[in-house]
Amino acid sequence: MQAVREGDLSRLGRLFDRHHRAVYEFLVRTTGQRAVAEDLVQDVFERVLKYRSTYRGEAGFLPWLFRIASNARADHYRKLEPTMSWSDELDGEDDSAGPERLVEGASESARLQRALLALRPDKRELIVLARFSELKYEVIAELHGVDVNTIKVRVHRALKELRDKFQKLETTSHAV
Repeated sequence: MQAVREGDLSRLGRLFDRHHRAVYEFLVRTTGQRAVAEDLVQDVFERVLKYRSTYRGEAGFLPWLFRIASNARADHYRKLEPTMSWSDELDGEDDSAGPERLVEGASESARLQRALLALRPDKRELIVLARFSELKYEVIAELHGVDVNTIKVRVHRALKELRDKFQKLETTSHAV
């Protein structure tokens, strides 16, 4: 990123190749929409180029990149009324599993996705960063500008709330 910041724009392609998948996964899990996430990935890397002069190597590239992704998502929803719905394509199917396992896995995955979307956006983002994007707490703390222990507590509370919502959805689905 230092090279891009200093004007070597040919290196942006390497950054994109290295990080676009993680940014996409973060955005698809926080928006619940693949098409929106794909558009936002493009926006994120356009912003990387546009705001390259703001990059300061001290904090690290990933917190800076995910901050841009988070801001791009927030800007997107400021422009539009959010329509949070998980598409069927988010439920990946494993062809090697039997039909019963596929149905059970798809059901649990869909319930987890609904529970995740039921969280406040800030809590959803923490879970996605910590568990799905597998960022270290130190990186998430830098991204949010808080202490590592604060992030640990916030992630723990968000996971507890996610678990509660997931279990509530399980109870609701068995009652039907």
